[in-house]
Amino acid sequence: MSGTLDISALQERLRRFAADRDWEQFHSPKNLAMALSVEAAELVEIFQWLTEAQSAELDDRTRAAVAEEIADVQIYLARLADRLSIDIPEAVEAKLALNARKYPADEVRGSAAKRSGHEER
Repeated sequence: MSGTLDISALQERLRRFAADRDWEQFHSPKNLAMALSVEAAELVEIFQWLTEAQSAELDDRTRAAVAEEIADVQIYLARLADRLSIDIPEAVEAKLALNARKYPADEVRGSAAKRSGHEER
């Protein structure tokens, strides 16, 4: 799987991987969300004490470690979405549309401020 990621195909591979090992019993949404959080923390840990400049110029070993943690995060995210019947591309499109309304470019350009007063829930 290189280039573009077929999320449905990935989810099918992950289902088979879990089934072949009898791991579905451990893949509750709660457990998958917790595992996702742990993997995201491992990704953050790589960058923890780097400067902004260092974080943008990773050596090959560190870049490979980042790639592995990103893969772990993606795997658990795909598995969680699959278990909850959430269509990732559809959810992303909806979130991008919400963000476009919440953060109009002409109003927020150059600002990193969070606009909590404009949230639509």
